[in-house]
Amino acid sequence: MTKNTKSDELTLANKELVFQNNEKEKRAAELSIANIELAFQNEEKEKRAAELIIANKELAFQNDEKEKRAAELSIANDELAYQNNEKEKRAAELSIANIELAYQNDEKEKRAQELTIANKELAFQNKVKEKRAAELVIANEELAFQNEEKEKRAAELIIANKELAFQNKEKEKRAAELAIANKELAYQNAAKEKKAAELIIANKELAFQNDEKEKRAAELIIANKDLTAFTYVSSHDLQEPLRKIQNFATIILKEEEKNLSESGKGYFEKMQNTAKRMQELIEDLLMYSRAKSTERNFEKIHLGVIIDEAKRDLEELILEKKAIIESENLSEMNIIPFPFRQLMNNLISNSLKFSLPDIPPYIIIKTKIKEGSKFNNDKLLPKISYCHITYIDNGIGFDGQYNERIFEVFQRLHSKEQYAGTGMGLAICKRIVENHNGIIVATGVVSKGVTFDIYIPTETTT
Repeated sequence: MTKNTKSDELTLANKELVFQNNEKEKRAAELSIANIELAFQNEEKEKRAAELIIANKELAFQNDEKEKRAAELSIANDELAYQNNEKEKRAAELSIANIELAYQNDEKEKRAQELTIANKELAFQNKVKEKRAAELVIANEELAFQNEEKEKRAAELIIANKELAFQNKEKEKRAAELAIANKELAYQNAAKEKKAAELIIANKELAFQNDEKEKRAAELIIANKDLTAFTYVSSHDLQEPLRKIQNFATIILKEEEKNLSESGKGYFEKMQNTAKRMQELIEDLLMYSRAKSTERNFEKIHLGVIIDEAKRDLEELILEKKAIIESENLSEMNIIPFPFRQLMNNLISNSLKFSLPDIPPYIIIKTKIKEGSKFNNDKLLPKISYCHITYIDNGIGFDGQYNERIFEVFQRLHSKEQYAGTGMGLAICKRIVENHNGIIVATGVVSKGVTFDIYIPTETTT
C-alpha cells in the first residue's frame, strides 16, 4: 500500500468521523428538544394532578354536605355509612396514586440522562398513568352515581312517608265507615226484631187461614160429591131423554113427513136442534168437570206430537177451511197427555170456527223455555222454569176489554145464530192449563185475530 492510498483512506475516515459527529450533534439537539417537550408534559401532568386534588377536595366537601343531609333520613343511615367507607378507601387509593406520581417524576428527572432507557420507562409510566387516570375517572363517575342513588332514595323515602300518611287517612275513613256500618247493623237488627214480631202475628193469621182452608176443603169434598152425583146424572139421566127426543123427532119426520105441514116440520127441526144444543152443553159440562178431576199423570211429550194428533182429529175441517197451521221451535213438555190434546183441539177448533169470511185461517204455534222472572207476567214464579206456548191466529178476534171475560163459563161474545157453540170451550182450556199449574192469557184485536200465551212449568209442581 502506498502513502497516497493511506492518505486517501485517512481522509475518508476523517470525513466519515466529521459526518458522524454532525449526526451526533443533530441527535443531541433533537434529544434536548425532546427533553424540553417531556419536561413540559410532566409539568402539565403535575398541573392536572393538582387540579384533580382540588376537585377531590371539593368533591369530599360536597360528600360531607350530602352526608349531613342523609343523616336526617333514618332508614338510609346504614347504606350511607357503607358508601362513605367506600369513598374513604378510594380517597386513600387516590392519595397513594398521587405520591406514586411524584415519585415517578423524580425518577424521570434522574433518568433523563439515560435517554433510551428513560424514554422506554417514560412510555411505560405514561401508560400506567393513563390507566390510573381512567380508573380515577371511573371512580369519580361511580361516586357521582352513588350520590344520585342517595338522592333517589331520599326522594323515595319522602314518597313513602306521604303514602304512609295517605294510608293512615284511609284507615281513619274506614274506621268512620265501620262506625256508620255498626249503626246501620243495629238499625237492621231492630228492624229484624220488628219483623219477627210481625211474623209471629202473621203466623197466627196463617194458622187462622189454614183453619179456614180446612173448613173450605171439607166443604169442597161435599161439593165434589155433589159434582160427582151431577156428573152421573148428566151422563145418564139427562142424556138418555135427550137421545129419545132426538130419535122420536127423527122417526116422526121420516114416517109422518107426508102428514106434517111445513110449519110442523119446522117445529120438529127446531126441537132437534134444541135437543142437539142441550146435548152439546151437557157434554161440555162433563168435559169441564172432568178437566179438574182428571188424574194428574204427567209425561214428557214433544208438543209437535200433540199438535199432529189434534190436526188429524180436525183434518176434514182444516181441509174444508183451507187452513194453514205452522209451528216453530216446538219443545218437549211435561204434561198430562189427554187433556192437553183436548186443549190444542179446542184452540184450533175455535180458530177454524171464528175465521174471517173468504180468508183461510192461518195459525202459528211456537215455544220457548225461560225462568218466570224473564217473562212479563207477575203471576209466574220467578225461579220456576216455564215453557211458553204462543198461539196466534188471524180470525175475527174480539175487543181487548174481553181478554179475561172470554174464559168464563157460558161466556159468548157472539149470538148462537152467528156461531154455534155453548161458550164452554175456552173455560175448559183455562181449567186444563190450571190443572197443569200453568197460566193462559188471551189478547184479542177485532178483525186481526187473537193471541194466546200459555205458560206451563217444565217440571211437575204442587
